[in-house]
Amino acid sequence: MLAFILRRLLQAVVVMVTVAFISFMLFQYVGDPVVFLLGQDATPEQVRELRAQLGLDKPFFVQFGHFLVNAAQGEFGLSLRQGAKVSRLIAERFPATLELALVAAFMALVIGVPMGVYAALKRGTFTSQVFMTLSLLGVSLPTFLIGILLILVFAVTLGWFPSFGRGEVVQMGWWSTGLLTAKGWHHIILPAITLAIFQLTLIMRLVRAEMLEVLRTDYIKFARARGLSNRAIHFGHALKNTLVPVMTITGLQLGGLIAFAIITETVFQWPGMGLLFIQAVTFADIPVMAAYLCLIALIFVVINLVVDLLYFAVDPRLRVGKAGGH
Repeated sequence: MLAFILRRLLQAVVVMVTVAFISFMLFQYVGDPVVFLLGQDATPEQVRELRAQLGLDKPFFVQFGHFLVNAAQGEFGLSLRQGAKVSRLIAERFPATLELALVAAFMALVIGVPMGVYAALKRGTFTSQVFMTLSLLGVSLPTFLIGILLILVFAVTLGWFPSFGRGEVVQMGWWSTGLLTAKGWHHIILPAITLAIFQLTLIMRLVRAEMLEVLRTDYIKFARARGLSNRAIHFGHALKNTLVPVMTITGLQLGGLIAFAIITETVFQWPGMGLLFIQAVTFADIPVMAAYLCLIALIFVVINLVVDLLYFAVDPRLRVGKAGGH
């Protein structure tokens, strides 16, 4: 187990260094930060002085080494657009994105897993066919179109929900949350549904496929021969053995929800990291773009590690395999 964790941590370090290198290359080939900071009318002396202050006059690998050290401390310099520390901007926006992703993931799991189980156990029924049809729509429709349709129906036509913003938030130290206020929940419903629909349909189809596969295995036939009830077979054996692939997809999709909430945050003007990243791309704010890439990579690495460790708790075959290998 320890060797497995160390191997995964080593892989995580390699991935993070690679992403950091790609992020650093943005500084080299996507515009000159000195021009952005000083403008076109700066004198050559001002340019040379600022390049020396930023360390841009040093060799490439020296600059990359400084970038790695600063990135490990969570420092990515100043935003070229706002003139504020990038770490502070990310810290202000991260709670909004994380809350949106967690609420969307919760919706996808709570609704998608029961729908997938029902579609597998009641295969061929009218309700099961409706679920499968809706899942095709959920997978096919682009996120921005779903968001616009929800705004049109529930915000503009019916007036049930607001169409933009985060609503009232509560400060808990440096962390801000809208999940402790009624207006916060009122604002998060539509963007969370928009972000959750694709994940929900993906989880539903995965659970259905895995359940059908497990129900055809020999040990399920033996369980029926022993006289176990359908409830014990379906939920005590079949559903439990679908958890490993479902955990994999769910874990990776949580990282995907955080990384790809860009469109949803743009449609609903949700003040999260995705909206910050879009604004950074628009203004070529390279430090913000680099920080976003590194943070998303770190989130994926941590989630992958957690999912791998959960395998040992869910699937006894992995533990037996590791023990046999030793």
